[in-house]
Amino acid sequence: MHEWAGVVDAGMATIASIHWNLHIGSLLDHDSNGRDLHPYARMESIGTFLCTELDHGNDAASLETTATYDPETSSFVLDTPAPGACKWMPNTSGTGGAKNALVAARLMVDDTDHGVFLFLTPLTDNRGRHYPGVEVQSLPQTASAPVDHCATYFHGVQLPFDAMLQGEHGRLSRDGTFSSTLGNPRKRFLRSVRRVHAGKLCMSAYSLGVTRHALAVAVQHSHRRLTSGMTTGRKVPLIEHRSHHAPLLSAVATIYAATLLHRDVVQQWTSGAEAEREEIERTAAVAKAWITWQARAVMTECRERCGAQGLLLSNGIAYQLAANEGTVTAEGDNRVIWVKAAGEMLMGGFTPTPPSVVPAAGRALDDPGYLQELLADIERIWHGRARGRLRNGRCGDPLARWNGTVTPALQLVEAHVHRLAAEALLRGVPRPPTPRRRQSSAGFTVCSP
Repeated sequence: MHEWAGVVDAGMATIASIHWNLHIGSLLDHDSNGRDLHPYARMESIGTFLCTELDHGNDAASLETTATYDPETSSFVLDTPAPGACKWMPNTSGTGGAKNALVAARLMVDDTDHGVFLFLTPLTDNRGRHYPGVEVQSLPQTASAPVDHCATYFHGVQLPFDAMLQGEHGRLSRDGTFSSTLGNPRKRFLRSVRRVHAGKLCMSAYSLGVTRHALAVAVQHSHRRLTSGMTTGRKVPLIEHRSHHAPLLSAVATIYAATLLHRDVVQQWTSGAEAEREEIERTAAVAKAWITWQARAVMTECRERCGAQGLLLSNGIAYQLAANEGTVTAEGDNRVIWVKAAGEMLMGGFTPTPPSVVPAAGRALDDPGYLQELLADIERIWHGRARGRLRNGRCGDPLARWNGTVTPALQLVEAHVHRLAAEALLRGVPRPPTPRRRQSSAGFTVCSP
């Protein structure tokens, strides 16, 4: 859905991702309690998701919004305790009629903080009027998708007992007794907002869809636009100039690899064992950052190769290029995602591929297997350098130690995702060669030379 929706309308794709993945997906992932999802499916009510706060973006586990439980009334009181705790920057205006939100808030019972959970909170009625206690301030329009971003505050909003989304990670009885299979509040938070991880796959899909569209436009333009053929009186299509077709062919190869990598991660996500969940989530996060960055680079190339016509909004490149910036930040800022992944890979979450036992002498650079081994060598080298920096860092100053490690650690992550993308591309290469024109499993039309 995301691959196609982004091409049609960036704003619609953003709202759809929040509604279907973050909101409905979170409801499905927790105890259902007989919740009726039909109003959401029929779009009678729009679902939104309120997690990050003005003062807590990348450290969302430290958010301050509270949901205080009162055993006498079996209800919660939702509050924004400080200006910096306002929810930033969800689609919570009155646009669109009835809206319900899943609000991430700290569960407080008798002054005990049990960690962050999600609470189903009505925001607006079917006329778009906000309910009492819900304060919404519209924010300036971003340069990305046109969405009604707002700062949202809660002032003593009372919620019923079943507003709390419960599960094995945390359950509350009506008398205020709390139980959880996870003793760590951070793990409870991560379990509550697990749909954000799936959102990384959604953002990657969105970027891939609009980038493939940009490539299609740019390649078609290069075949139709005539220019000098270096001989007086002769014109040729732009595509005949190597300076024009070389970057486009490189972009096509990159997006094939990115698309096939995404297909692989989605397959792992839907069929992987629970014991592998942490590694799969890290792979999805690392891939999201790489894919959305590649999308930016490729769409920029496509825009330039189309010249002035690439600036026309009707051609769908310049607008989608700006909208793609939202995916770079949505569901986790890319650089922060990679920093987190780097730390996990250095602290035992990753084992490099050992060196090949086959001598390099006599091997050719057009051998895909050899190229994969070289990519694994790069990965292993950066892992060793980063581990060495971490071991030899300044004792007693964790920040200084990490600052001395982070550069090679990020190089490790980049080498890792390049290897994964290359593997996905090689697995997608048809063998034996296919007829001149066919439809690939990745959803592309492929033309052989």
